[in-house]
Amino acid sequence: MNKPDPHAVGVQALLGETAHRPWWRRPTPWLLLAFAVATLVGWQWWQGRNAAAHTPHYVTEPLARGHLAVTVTANGTLQPTNKVDIGSELSGTVAKVFVDVNDRVKKGQVLAELDADKLRDQVARTTAALQVAQARLRQSEATLADARGSQARLREVARLSGGKVPSQAELATADATLARAEADVASAKAGIADAHAALSVDETNLRKASIRSPINGVVLSRSVDPGNAVAASLQAVTLFTLAEDLKQLKLSVNVDEADVGRVKDGQKSAFTVAAYPNRQYPATVQRVAFGSTIKDNVVTYVADLQVRNEDLTLRPGMTATAVITATEREGVWLVPNAALRFKPEAGGARDDGGIVGKLVPRMPRRRESRRGA
Repeated sequence: MNKPDPHAVGVQALLGETAHRPWWRRPTPWLLLAFAVATLVGWQWWQGRNAAAHTPHYVTEPLARGHLAVTVTANGTLQPTNKVDIGSELSGTVAKVFVDVNDRVKKGQVLAELDADKLRDQVARTTAALQVAQARLRQSEATLADARGSQARLREVARLSGGKVPSQAELATADATLARAEADVASAKAGIADAHAALSVDETNLRKASIRSPINGVVLSRSVDPGNAVAASLQAVTLFTLAEDLKQLKLSVNVDEADVGRVKDGQKSAFTVAAYPNRQYPATVQRVAFGSTIKDNVVTYVADLQVRNEDLTLRPGMTATAVITATEREGVWLVPNAALRFKPEAGGARDDGGIVGKLVPRMPRRRESRRGA
Protein backbone atom coordinates (compact mmCIF):
# COMPACT_ATOMS: atom_id res chain seq x y z
CA MET A 1 0.00 0.00 0.00
CA ASN A 2 1.42 3.33 -1.10
CA LYS A 3 1.52 6.31 1.26
CA PRO A 4 -0.11 9.52 0.06
CA ASP A 5 2.03 12.50 -0.59
CA PRO A 6 1.77 14.87 2.32
CA HIS A 7 2.03 17.95 0.06
CA ALA A 8 -0.79 16.77 -2.19
CA VAL A 9 -2.97 16.05 0.81
CA GLY A 10 -2.46 19.62 2.10
CA VAL A 11 -3.48 21.22 -1.20
CA GLN A 12 -6.59 19.04 -1.51
CA ALA A 13 -7.56 19.86 2.05
CA LEU A 14 -7.15 23.59 1.39
CA LEU A 15 -9.13 23.46 -1.84
CA GLY A 16 -11.84 21.40 -0.33
CA GLU A 17 -12.27 23.80 2.58
CA THR A 18 -12.53 26.80 0.25
CA ALA A 19 -14.96 25.16 -2.08
CA HIS A 20 -17.32 24.24 0.75
CA ARG A 21 -17.18 27.76 2.56
CA PRO A 22 -20.73 29.32 3.04
CA TRP A 23 -21.61 32.53 1.02
CA TRP A 24 -21.90 34.76 4.10
CA ARG A 25 -18.30 34.00 4.88
CA ARG A 26 -17.20 35.15 1.45
CA PRO A 27 -16.11 38.88 1.13
CA THR A 28 -17.55 39.51 -2.34
CA PRO A 29 -21.28 39.57 -1.41
CA TRP A 30 -20.61 41.89 1.51
CA LEU A 31 -18.62 44.24 -0.68
CA LEU A 32 -21.43 44.33 -3.24
CA LEU A 33 -23.99 44.93 -0.50
CA ALA A 34 -21.92 47.76 0.99
CA PHE A 35 -21.59 49.36 -2.44
CA ALA A 36 -25.36 49.11 -3.03
CA VAL A 37 -26.15 50.63 0.39
CA ALA A 38 -23.69 53.46 -0.19
CA THR A 39 -25.24 54.12 -3.62
CA LEU A 40 -28.75 54.09 -2.13
CA VAL A 41 -27.79 56.48 0.68
CA GLY A 42 -26.07 58.85 -1.77
CA TRP A 43 -29.08 58.85 -4.10
CA GLN A 44 -31.44 59.46 -1.19
CA TRP A 45 -29.28 62.37 0.05
CA TRP A 46 -29.18 63.88 -3.43
CA GLN A 47 -32.97 63.58 -3.78
CA GLY A 48 -33.49 65.20 -0.38
CA ARG A 49 -31.19 68.05 -1.28
CA ASN A 50 -33.10 68.72 -4.51
CA ALA A 51 -36.41 68.59 -2.70
CA ALA A 52 -35.12 71.06 -0.10
CA ALA A 53 -33.90 73.36 -2.82
CA HIS A 54 -37.34 73.35 -4.51
CA THR A 55 -39.23 73.75 -1.28
CA PRO A 56 -40.58 77.34 -1.01
CA HIS A 57 -39.27 79.46 1.84
CA TYR A 58 -41.71 82.01 3.23
CA VAL A 59 -40.73 85.32 4.77
CA THR A 60 -43.12 86.77 7.31
CA GLU A 61 -43.42 90.31 8.57
CA PRO A 62 -45.81 91.68 11.19
CA LEU A 63 -48.39 94.32 10.29
CA ALA A 64 -47.53 97.85 11.42
CA ARG A 65 -48.94 101.34 11.08
CA GLY A 66 -46.88 103.98 9.34
CA HIS A 67 -46.54 106.46 6.50
CA LEU A 68 -47.73 105.46 3.02
CA ALA A 69 -46.93 107.42 -0.14
CA VAL A 70 -47.98 106.69 -3.71
CA THR A 71 -45.39 108.10 -6.11
CA VAL A 72 -44.94 108.56 -9.85
CA THR A 73 -41.48 108.37 -11.39
CA ALA A 74 -40.59 110.35 -14.52
CA ASN A 75 -37.44 111.46 -16.32
CA GLY A 76 -36.70 114.86 -17.84
CA THR A 77 -34.21 117.70 -18.27
CA LEU A 78 -33.59 120.96 -16.46
CA GLN A 79 -34.23 124.21 -18.34
CA PRO A 80 -34.14 127.90 -17.41
CA THR A 81 -37.49 129.49 -16.65
CA ASN A 82 -36.80 132.21 -19.21
CA LYS A 83 -34.39 131.42 -22.02
CA VAL A 84 -33.81 133.88 -24.87
CA ASP A 85 -32.20 133.06 -28.21
CA ILE A 86 -30.60 136.18 -29.71
CA GLY A 87 -29.98 136.50 -33.43
CA SER A 88 -29.42 139.18 -36.04
CA GLU A 89 -31.99 140.67 -38.41
CA LEU A 90 -29.22 142.00 -40.65
CA SER A 91 -26.76 140.26 -42.90
CA GLY A 92 -23.13 141.17 -42.59
CA THR A 93 -19.78 140.35 -41.08
CA VAL A 94 -19.22 140.18 -37.33
CA ALA A 95 -16.70 142.83 -36.36
CA LYS A 96 -16.50 142.43 -32.57
CA VAL A 97 -17.74 140.05 -29.85
CA PHE A 98 -17.77 141.44 -26.31
CA VAL A 99 -19.04 138.51 -24.18
CA ASP A 100 -18.37 134.81 -23.72
CA VAL A 101 -20.05 131.83 -22.11
CA ASN A 102 -20.99 132.23 -18.39
CA ASP A 103 -20.65 136.04 -18.55
CA ARG A 104 -23.34 138.02 -16.75
CA VAL A 105 -24.92 140.71 -18.88
CA LYS A 106 -27.37 143.54 -18.27
CA LYS A 107 -30.31 144.66 -20.30
CA GLY A 108 -29.17 146.81 -23.21
CA GLN A 109 -25.53 145.70 -23.02
CA VAL A 110 -23.81 145.27 -26.40
CA LEU A 111 -22.96 141.61 -27.03
CA ALA A 112 -21.53 141.85 -30.54
CA GLU A 113 -21.24 144.30 -33.43
CA LEU A 114 -21.54 143.84 -37.18
CA ASP A 115 -19.45 145.72 -39.71
CA ALA A 116 -21.49 148.94 -40.07
CA ASP A 117 -19.54 150.89 -42.73
CA LYS A 118 -22.20 150.34 -45.39
CA LEU A 119 -24.94 151.19 -42.93
CA ARG A 120 -23.25 154.46 -41.99
CA ASP A 121 -22.92 155.37 -45.67
CA GLN A 122 -26.58 154.62 -46.15
CA VAL A 123 -27.47 156.87 -43.22
CA ALA A 124 -25.35 159.66 -44.73
CA ARG A 125 -27.08 159.26 -48.09
CA THR A 126 -30.59 159.37 -46.63
CA THR A 127 -29.56 162.37 -44.51
CA ALA A 128 -28.50 164.18 -47.68
CA ALA A 129 -31.77 163.20 -49.36
CA LEU A 130 -33.66 164.67 -46.42
CA GLN A 131 -31.73 167.92 -46.72
CA VAL A 132 -32.57 168.07 -50.46
CA ALA A 133 -36.24 167.54 -49.66
CA GLN A 134 -36.15 170.29 -47.07
CA ALA A 135 -34.49 172.69 -49.57
CA ARG A 136 -37.11 171.80 -52.15
CA LEU A 137 -39.80 172.63 -49.63
CA ARG A 138 -38.32 176.01 -48.96
CA GLN A 139 -38.11 176.66 -52.69
CA SER A 140 -41.72 175.59 -53.16
CA GLU A 141 -42.82 177.81 -50.30
CA ALA A 142 -41.04 180.79 -51.93
CA THR A 143 -42.74 180.05 -55.25
CA LEU A 144 -46.05 179.83 -53.45
CA ALA A 145 -45.53 183.19 -51.79
CA ASP A 146 -44.66 184.77 -55.15
CA ALA A 147 -47.76 183.24 -56.79
CA ARG A 148 -49.97 184.52 -54.01
CA GLY A 149 -48.51 188.02 -54.34
CA SER A 150 -49.03 188.06 -58.10
CA GLN A 151 -52.61 186.92 -57.73
CA ALA A 152 -53.28 189.53 -55.05
CA ARG A 153 -51.87 192.37 -57.23
CA LEU A 154 -53.93 191.34 -60.25
CA ARG A 155 -57.11 191.19 -58.22
CA GLU A 156 -56.39 194.61 -56.69
CA VAL A 157 -55.87 196.12 -60.18
CA ALA A 158 -59.10 194.55 -61.36
CA ARG A 159 -60.93 196.05 -58.38
CA LEU A 160 -59.53 199.51 -58.93
CA SER A 161 -60.20 199.43 -62.70
CA GLY A 162 -63.69 198.16 -62.26
CA GLY A 163 -62.88 194.88 -64.00
CA LYS A 164 -61.42 196.43 -67.12
CA VAL A 165 -57.86 195.27 -66.52
CA PRO A 166 -56.37 192.74 -66.30
CA SER A 167 -58.21 190.32 -68.49
CA GLN A 168 -59.96 187.20 -67.27
CA ALA A 169 -57.29 185.05 -68.93
CA GLU A 170 -54.56 186.72 -66.91
CA LEU A 171 -56.54 186.19 -63.70
CA ALA A 172 -57.07 182.50 -64.58
CA THR A 173 -53.36 182.09 -65.24
CA ALA A 174 -52.55 183.64 -61.85
CA ASP A 175 -54.96 181.28 -60.11
CA ALA A 176 -53.44 178.27 -61.87
CA THR A 177 -49.92 179.37 -60.94
CA LEU A 178 -50.99 179.69 -57.31
CA ALA A 179 -52.55 176.21 -57.36
CA ARG A 180 -49.37 174.68 -58.85
CA ALA A 181 -47.27 176.40 -56.16
CA GLU A 182 -49.49 174.98 -53.41
CA ALA A 183 -49.21 171.50 -54.96
CA ASP A 184 -45.43 171.84 -55.10
CA VAL A 185 -45.38 172.73 -51.41
CA ALA A 186 -47.49 169.67 -50.56
CA SER A 187 -45.24 167.48 -52.69
CA ALA A 188 -42.13 168.89 -50.99
CA LYS A 189 -43.64 168.15 -47.57
CA ALA A 190 -44.38 164.57 -48.66
CA GLY A 191 -40.82 164.25 -49.90
CA ILE A 192 -39.55 165.36 -46.51
CA ALA A 193 -41.73 162.76 -44.77
CA ASP A 194 -40.41 160.04 -47.09
CA ALA A 195 -36.83 161.13 -46.47
CA HIS A 196 -37.46 161.10 -42.70
CA ALA A 197 -38.84 157.53 -42.94
CA ALA A 198 -35.88 156.33 -45.00
CA LEU A 199 -33.48 157.95 -42.57
CA SER A 200 -35.27 156.33 -39.64
CA VAL A 201 -35.01 152.89 -41.26
CA ASP A 202 -31.32 153.33 -41.95
CA GLU A 203 -30.67 154.56 -38.41
CA THR A 204 -32.60 151.57 -37.04
CA ASN A 205 -30.50 149.19 -39.12
CA LEU A 206 -27.38 150.94 -37.86
CA ARG A 207 -28.54 150.44 -34.28
CA LYS A 208 -29.34 146.78 -35.01
CA ALA A 209 -25.76 146.30 -36.12
CA SER A 210 -25.01 146.42 -32.38
CA ILE A 211 -26.57 143.24 -30.96
CA ARG A 212 -27.76 144.01 -27.42
CA SER A 213 -29.08 141.90 -24.57
CA PRO A 214 -32.85 142.17 -24.02
CA ILE A 215 -32.69 140.87 -20.43
CA ASN A 216 -30.47 140.66 -17.38
CA GLY A 217 -28.99 137.17 -17.32
CA VAL A 218 -26.15 134.77 -18.04
CA VAL A 219 -24.73 133.74 -21.41
CA LEU A 220 -25.36 130.03 -21.86
CA SER A 221 -23.93 129.63 -25.35
CA ARG A 222 -22.12 131.64 -28.01
CA SER A 223 -22.00 130.51 -31.63
CA VAL A 224 -20.26 133.46 -33.32
CA ASP A 225 -16.71 134.79 -33.58
CA PRO A 226 -15.23 137.92 -35.13
CA GLY A 227 -15.04 137.56 -38.89
CA ASN A 228 -17.99 135.20 -39.21
CA ALA A 229 -20.55 136.05 -41.87
CA VAL A 230 -24.17 136.33 -40.72
CA ALA A 231 -26.85 135.67 -43.33
CA ALA A 232 -30.28 136.85 -42.25
CA SER A 233 -33.06 134.81 -43.84
CA LEU A 234 -36.67 134.00 -42.98
CA GLN A 235 -35.42 132.61 -39.66
CA ALA A 236 -32.90 134.60 -37.68
CA VAL A 237 -29.63 132.83 -36.90
CA THR A 238 -29.09 132.23 -33.17
CA LEU A 239 -25.87 133.90 -32.06
CA PHE A 240 -26.28 133.87 -28.27
CA THR A 241 -28.48 132.03 -25.78
CA LEU A 242 -29.22 133.81 -22.49
CA ALA A 243 -30.85 132.61 -19.29
CA GLU A 244 -32.55 135.22 -17.16
CA ASP A 245 -32.12 133.67 -13.70
CA LEU A 246 -30.34 130.38 -12.97
CA LYS A 247 -31.59 130.40 -9.38
CA GLN A 248 -35.04 129.50 -10.70
CA LEU A 249 -35.08 126.49 -13.03
CA LYS A 250 -37.76 124.38 -14.65
CA LEU A 251 -37.69 120.59 -14.79
CA SER A 252 -39.71 119.22 -17.72
CA VAL A 253 -40.46 115.51 -17.22
CA ASN A 254 -42.36 113.03 -19.39
CA VAL A 255 -45.19 111.38 -17.43
CA ASP A 256 -46.56 108.11 -18.75
CA GLU A 257 -50.20 108.10 -19.79
CA ALA A 258 -50.96 105.46 -17.14
CA ASP A 259 -49.74 107.81 -14.37
CA VAL A 260 -50.82 111.22 -15.64
CA GLY A 261 -54.20 110.93 -13.90
CA ARG A 262 -52.46 111.02 -10.51
CA VAL A 263 -50.25 114.03 -11.22
CA LYS A 264 -51.74 117.43 -10.40
CA ASP A 265 -50.56 121.00 -9.97
CA GLY A 266 -49.03 121.82 -6.60
CA GLN A 267 -47.86 118.30 -5.73
CA LYS A 268 -44.50 117.89 -4.06
CA SER A 269 -41.64 116.11 -5.75
CA ALA A 270 -37.98 115.28 -5.38
CA PHE A 271 -35.40 114.51 -8.03
CA THR A 272 -31.78 113.50 -8.42
CA VAL A 273 -29.17 114.20 -11.08
CA ALA A 274 -26.18 112.15 -12.16
CA ALA A 275 -23.73 114.80 -10.97
CA TYR A 276 -24.99 114.49 -7.35
CA PRO A 277 -26.51 111.00 -7.03
CA ASN A 278 -26.71 111.11 -3.22
CA ARG A 279 -28.55 114.43 -3.05
CA GLN A 280 -32.27 114.96 -3.50
CA TYR A 281 -33.57 118.32 -4.70
CA PRO A 282 -37.11 119.41 -3.82
CA ALA A 283 -39.50 120.56 -6.53
CA THR A 284 -43.17 121.44 -7.01
CA VAL A 285 -45.42 120.50 -9.91
CA GLN A 286 -46.27 123.74 -11.68
CA ARG A 287 -48.18 122.62 -14.77
CA VAL A 288 -49.26 119.40 -16.50
CA ALA A 289 -49.71 119.74 -20.25
CA PHE A 290 -52.94 118.58 -21.88
CA GLY A 291 -51.18 117.91 -25.18
CA SER A 292 -49.54 114.54 -25.57
CA THR A 293 -46.16 113.57 -26.97
CA ILE A 294 -45.81 110.34 -28.95
CA LYS A 295 -42.38 108.77 -29.37
CA ASP A 296 -41.80 105.14 -30.40
CA ASN A 297 -45.55 104.49 -29.94
CA VAL A 298 -45.30 105.61 -26.30
CA VAL A 299 -47.68 108.36 -25.19
CA THR A 300 -46.40 110.76 -22.54
CA TYR A 301 -47.42 114.13 -21.13
CA VAL A 302 -45.00 116.91 -20.20
CA ALA A 303 -45.12 118.14 -16.60
CA ASP A 304 -43.19 121.24 -15.53
CA LEU A 305 -41.69 121.24 -12.04
CA GLN A 306 -40.51 124.43 -10.36
CA VAL A 307 -36.99 124.13 -8.92
CA ARG A 308 -35.02 126.49 -6.69
CA ASN A 309 -31.28 126.54 -7.38
CA GLU A 310 -29.91 128.91 -4.78
CA ASP A 311 -26.45 127.33 -4.64
CA LEU A 312 -26.22 127.10 -8.47
CA THR A 313 -25.24 123.42 -8.36
CA LEU A 314 -27.83 122.56 -11.01
CA ARG A 315 -27.14 123.45 -14.63
CA PRO A 316 -29.49 123.71 -17.60
CA GLY A 317 -29.58 120.54 -19.68
CA MET A 318 -28.96 118.10 -16.82
CA THR A 319 -30.95 114.87 -16.95
CA ALA A 320 -32.99 114.27 -13.80
CA THR A 321 -35.15 111.48 -12.39
CA ALA A 322 -38.10 112.90 -10.49
CA VAL A 323 -40.37 111.14 -7.99
CA ILE A 324 -43.73 112.91 -7.69
CA THR A 325 -45.73 112.26 -4.53
CA ALA A 326 -49.29 111.66 -5.72
CA THR A 327 -50.92 110.53 -2.43
CA GLU A 328 -49.79 110.48 1.21
CA ARG A 329 -51.41 108.76 4.20
CA GLU A 330 -50.35 108.70 7.86
CA GLY A 331 -51.06 105.96 10.40
CA VAL A 332 -52.28 103.30 7.97
CA TRP A 333 -51.69 99.57 8.03
CA LEU A 334 -48.70 98.65 5.90
CA VAL A 335 -48.41 95.35 4.01
CA PRO A 336 -45.38 94.52 1.84
CA ASN A 337 -46.06 94.58 -1.87
CA ALA A 338 -44.57 91.10 -2.23
CA ALA A 339 -47.32 89.70 -0.02
CA LEU A 340 -49.98 91.20 -2.25
CA ARG A 341 -48.34 89.82 -5.37
CA PHE A 342 -47.87 86.26 -3.97
CA LYS A 343 -49.84 83.56 -5.79
CA PRO A 344 -49.43 79.88 -4.79
CA GLU A 345 -49.00 77.31 -7.50
CA ALA A 346 -52.06 75.33 -8.60
CA GLY A 347 -50.55 71.96 -7.76
CA GLY A 348 -47.42 71.35 -5.77
CA ALA A 349 -44.92 68.63 -6.54
CA ARG A 350 -45.52 65.45 -4.60
CA ASP A 351 -42.77 64.06 -2.46
CA ASP A 352 -42.52 60.37 -3.26
CA GLY A 353 -39.73 59.84 -0.76
CA GLY A 354 -36.94 59.54 -3.29
CA ILE A 355 -35.76 56.19 -4.57
CA VAL A 356 -36.97 54.37 -1.48
CA GLY A 357 -40.46 55.64 -2.07
CA LYS A 358 -40.28 54.42 -5.64
CA LEU A 359 -38.95 50.99 -4.69
CA VAL A 360 -41.15 50.33 -1.65
CA PRO A 361 -44.81 49.82 -2.59
CA ARG A 362 -47.41 52.07 -0.92
CA MET A 363 -51.07 51.87 -0.25
CA PRO A 364 -53.21 53.47 -2.97
CA ARG A 365 -54.12 57.15 -2.35
CA ARG A 366 -57.65 58.23 -1.77
CA ARG A 367 -59.33 60.15 -4.55
CA GLU A 368 -58.64 63.83 -3.96
CA SER A 369 -61.47 66.26 -3.80
CA ARG A 370 -61.77 68.49 -6.83
CA ARG A 371 -62.82 71.43 -4.73
CA GLY A 372 -60.07 73.60 -3.35
CA ALA A 373 -60.01 74.93 0.13
